[in-house]
Amino acid sequence: MKRISLVLVALAAFSFGAFAQSKNFSLGKWVEVNNAILKELNKSYVDSLEVGRIERAAIDAMLGALDPYTVYVPEEEQEDFQMMLSSTYGGVGAIIYKPDVNGNVIINEPYFNSPAARAGLRCGDEIEAIDGESTHGLQSADCSEKMRGKPGTTVVLRVKKLRSGDSWKAGEVVDVPVVRERIVLPSMEYAGMLNEADGYIFLSKFTEGVGQEIRDAFGRLKARGMKRLVLDLRSNGGGVMDEAVNIVSLFVPKGSVVLTSKGKSAREQVYKTTTDPIDTEIPILVLVDGGSASASEIVSGALQDYDRATIVGTRTYGKGLVQSIRPLPYDGQLKVTTAKYYTPSGRCVQAIDYSHRNEDGSVGHIPDSLTHSFTTAHGRTVRDGGGITPDFVVKAHRYSRLTYSVVYSGVLEEYALEYVKKHASIPAVEDFHFTDYEDFIAFAADKKFDYRSQARALFDEMKKSLAEDGLTETLSGELGALQKSLEMDKETFLRLKKEEIIPFIEEEIAVRYYFQEAGIRVRLRYDKQLHEALKQPAISW
Repeated sequence: MKRISLVLVALAAFSFGAFAQSKNFSLGKWVEVNNAILKELNKSYVDSLEVGRIERAAIDAMLGALDPYTVYVPEEEQEDFQMMLSSTYGGVGAIIYKPDVNGNVIINEPYFNSPAARAGLRCGDEIEAIDGESTHGLQSADCSEKMRGKPGTTVVLRVKKLRSGDSWKAGEVVDVPVVRERIVLPSMEYAGMLNEADGYIFLSKFTEGVGQEIRDAFGRLKARGMKRLVLDLRSNGGGVMDEAVNIVSLFVPKGSVVLTSKGKSAREQVYKTTTDPIDTEIPILVLVDGGSASASEIVSGALQDYDRATIVGTRTYGKGLVQSIRPLPYDGQLKVTTAKYYTPSGRCVQAIDYSHRNEDGSVGHIPDSLTHSFTTAHGRTVRDGGGITPDFVVKAHRYSRLTYSVVYSGVLEEYALEYVKKHASIPAVEDFHFTDYEDFIAFAADKKFDYRSQARALFDEMKKSLAEDGLTETLSGELGALQKSLEMDKETFLRLKKEEIIPFIEEEIAVRYYFQEAGIRVRLRYDKQLHEALKQPAISW
């Protein structure tokens, strides 16, 4: 028997060695063939060859066949990559707008307490030159790049002032030196009281240090009488995993498992809370939607598994993959998917199966029939394979096609800038209400944007299909009658959707006078999903 066991072990070792050798041979073969192809193309291809562009395309295609999160970052893209990870950059702290490549740059939104704001730059100011170079003929991205730079350095902006200030008059052109700083875009974008009992924290991403920010904000809200916390993770695509652990640790006992990661090369790793919580009893509502992913799902999944919070909204995105950063030659980096994570109950929320692609290269969601059930701390059933399903489903308001078109076409942005030129001030955010909607209609009437209704857009697509099938002439009478009934001029349609569009106008205008936080406060005023979520009882599971 012992001899048989030794034979089996030897066979297993041989099989593993052969497998490893086969993999190494395949990899070596691929590298050799790849190099041979590039050399032959460089020598023989009929036109001049951009080797760098071809190599990058090959790398992107190879990694794209794995998943969307495994990407190559060459040295020249490191700054943008770090900004994406940390939400920081060196610059003056302002959003700019350039409606015409041959015109000036317009200050659209300076950030609160940014170098630009402290230098006196305000919405509507026009930048004619950056460090002596005219902005005329430059794209918006070119101007933005020139305004960025190493913290501590100075950029001189030649500015045409919209309004009078301490040392200039309206319309005067002045040189404004601005010392660049490390600009940190906030992850916790707002924390405040919704009413006498409900505290609210809006978290847009997970960056380093945000767990401490939440801890501090929680203390301030408790001091103001908070009896329930609303943690808004809607459209939060995630970020630093450790910060998700830090946030969960605020509300569950020390030593609690938050997630487990399992990968091919790395051993199973368990992440537990390592600090004492600040409150294990206060009722918590966590708002989620289809844009809540990764670290957002770690937080909502863990709090749901411990029955520590009530999850409200719609099912989350379903990203249960963990990425790590690996160094590459020539100062490049590879962000590579190295593991899947699992919530405390054992769920993997990954919704898309990237490992089994269809013949056309597309991927599909894991069907509900292949998901598994798990239980929370108090015995409730939850499932894996498709994001975090809320305890109470509350759908967001569905806006019309026209409203989306007005928002994303830039018409509202342009109108807000025009509004600022005409109004030196507005009331406090709580008291500000936009009432001159006819003025907006007159402005929008001259702008180009797709103002078709959803029904009219579908009708136009149907006409194309009918034309391809040769049925247009046969159905011309019916099509003409239907088209006439669906026609609506731009002004009429804008008036019809007044109640939908006004909140967006108010938000755009408020930001121009009181910075980004003001826009969130206006948004909360009209947030129907939030107001419906607040009706959910504080349940002790």
